[in-house]
Amino acid sequence: MSTDHIKIPEVRCTDIVGDTLIGYDGVLETRLDYEHARLQITYDPRLLEDAQAQEIAQEAAHRAWARVQHCPLAGTTTCNDCAARLAQDLTQFFGQPPKVVLQENGTLVARLPRRATLTAVAEAEITPPPQPAPARRRWSKLTWETLLTITTLVALLGAVAAGHLAAPPWVSTALFVLAYAAGGYFGFVEGIELLLTEREIDVDLLMVVAALGAALVGQPADGAVLLFLFSLSNTLQSYALGRTRRAIESLMDLRPPTATVKTEKGWETLPVEKLRLGDIVMVRPGERFPIDGEVVAGTTEVDQSPITGESVPVLKEPGDKVFAATVNTTGTVEVRVTHLAQESTLAKIVQMVEEAQEAKAKTQRALEDFERRYAKFVLGGAVLLTAVPPLVFHEPFDIAFYRAMTWLVVASPCALVISTPATILSAIANGARKGVLFKGGAHLERTATLEVVAFDKTGTLTVGEPQVQGVHPTEDVDEDELLRLVAALESRSEHPIARALVHAAQQRGLEIPPSADFRAVVGQGVQGTVAGEPLWVGNVRMFHEREVPLPASLAEQLTALEAQGQTVVIAYRPETRRWLGLIAVADSLRPEAADVVKKLHDLGVKHVVMLTGDNEQVAAAIAAKVGVDEFYAELLPKDKVRVLERLQKQYGPTAMVGDGVNDAPALALADVGIAMGGAGTDVALETADVVLMADNLHHLPYAIGLARKARRVVWQNLTFAMGVIVLLVASAFGAGLTLPWGVVGHEGSTVLVVLNGLRLLGYRG
Repeated sequence: MSTDHIKIPEVRCTDIVGDTLIGYDGVLETRLDYEHARLQITYDPRLLEDAQAQEIAQEAAHRAWARVQHCPLAGTTTCNDCAARLAQDLTQFFGQPPKVVLQENGTLVARLPRRATLTAVAEAEITPPPQPAPARRRWSKLTWETLLTITTLVALLGAVAAGHLAAPPWVSTALFVLAYAAGGYFGFVEGIELLLTEREIDVDLLMVVAALGAALVGQPADGAVLLFLFSLSNTLQSYALGRTRRAIESLMDLRPPTATVKTEKGWETLPVEKLRLGDIVMVRPGERFPIDGEVVAGTTEVDQSPITGESVPVLKEPGDKVFAATVNTTGTVEVRVTHLAQESTLAKIVQMVEEAQEAKAKTQRALEDFERRYAKFVLGGAVLLTAVPPLVFHEPFDIAFYRAMTWLVVASPCALVISTPATILSAIANGARKGVLFKGGAHLERTATLEVVAFDKTGTLTVGEPQVQGVHPTEDVDEDELLRLVAALESRSEHPIARALVHAAQQRGLEIPPSADFRAVVGQGVQGTVAGEPLWVGNVRMFHEREVPLPASLAEQLTALEAQGQTVVIAYRPETRRWLGLIAVADSLRPEAADVVKKLHDLGVKHVVMLTGDNEQVAAAIAAKVGVDEFYAELLPKDKVRVLERLQKQYGPTAMVGDGVNDAPALALADVGIAMGGAGTDVALETADVVLMADNLHHLPYAIGLARKARRVVWQNLTFAMGVIVLLVASAFGAGLTLPWGVVGHEGSTVLVVLNGLRLLGYRG
């Protein structure tokens, strides 16, 4: 519907925020005062926690400010497109997307049912998002570590050379002091900080103590060698782990810094940060898209691999979404900006991966707890090794003390502790580059343990775009008339089947009449008034629950169509008890679905299940083609939760694969919630544990294979690290292992487990 022919009263985007929030369960009233920059919501504390209400208020206030500040149409009457986009942005507050409706009086509202009794109030200031302060150029920690490591080596070599060249004693002493200061700086600072703040001892402090102990017994060269190798090891670890972060952060460099924007003066080149919502940007062949947007003119093919991991360019036409950092390969297109630079899908991916790298895996947390207790054991052992031999066995103190310092080094669990994060971070980085986002190490670990994968059918195993297969009116009804009336009611629904019915009517050039009193009945269908008479359109359940029996002829026809794997909607006039007919709709199976199910079985997934709200016959037809082990049909959202609970009890860890918008309860209940086709979908990025950015099922076995490979590498590293510790400790007491060789073994094992973990950056499935 064109905005040119609609007169909308002065409704600001801020007013739309308030109207939309009124629809949220628990929100009773909104008061939005833009002039005084304040949003107030009244809410029911039994339905919303205080923190939730405050979060809603703050987010809505931010949206209000952003819309008014950046909308190029602010103050004009063409606001309904903006309202629709705003409602879409706020779907994260709803179990389903809110509907923005243009009422007859020209008012735009967006509402859902609400419940109310007790009230409370939450407020939020409407303020601009904070602008980051300009970053000052400074050296990174890696740069400092590298410089100090080099300094340690130079000072160590200088001190040794001074001793051999008979230089004054103070020269070698000064150089050893410099070597100790440079090599032990970071370990000492971080170790003391942990000791003072958390009363804990870590391996960094143990290394510094061991080096100082070597100096006290007259072996400053051994201590300096220890600190040099310790510093070198930490530098290599920082560099290696930094590679995983740079692998993701480098994505941001793919986004061009400027864009060609249509202005009043013509096409101008502007910084990407200055783009506003609604701006028109031109992208030529070979250029990267500077921003997330929607194609408004032109046709092209786009290489989306930086975002979705797809290797084949995707056709883009007017109405299609494009993402920042993807490559325009063939044609010139014009794109309308739909997200600001800091809100683009690319920016969200980078932020998510950075957060995932901070979210620790269960194994990593367990090892860190173990490290703290083990470090105390090692330090206590060193005290006993220093005191007992001289006191009990009358061994010279310097020999006992030196052995204790060697024990401090060889028994320290550096390699053990670093083995898991090095592997987990590499796996997360690899997945992100291939369009698979793990929301944290814990989710990666759980993905490796999956025994069951449950698929939502529509939009996951199938394309998700059903098409009308046949229109079957009753004897006294015209085929076009049936489709026209049904489309009139379904045009108010957002269900995929509804879109298929409306699209079929439009293809036939039918004039769709208006409808009123529209109501969607969850799991059954829709009802309303069309052409002044009530109309029901739905599945068999709608009529069974209302105790309206189908005529035998319709029931027989419906059974035949469902046996062919088609979904059937029934049209009925309840006021006149008149059956209008049936319309058959079918969704096409994804071509890769059967192959993906086979790959999951090959990976060791014991049970693959399909869940659907469709009827038994449709589900059976799809299940047979795909090759799943089991299917459940005619499920409401709460039924899917019940099925998942049974699968978890019967088989073990279970994943639910859906689109990240529907079936939210099932995604939340599953051990791993996996959202498909998350590129550009805020809800999918927020709700799932794992997000497959491309609308491609092949990324699912890749994700599970990567997670299982990461688990194997973690156990390889843990086994190797434990073996080295045992070997070094045994050598220190049974073979007289010296401190420098203990350092070589200890630090060498640490570097090796890091390098082994980094192999996952090259995993290809």
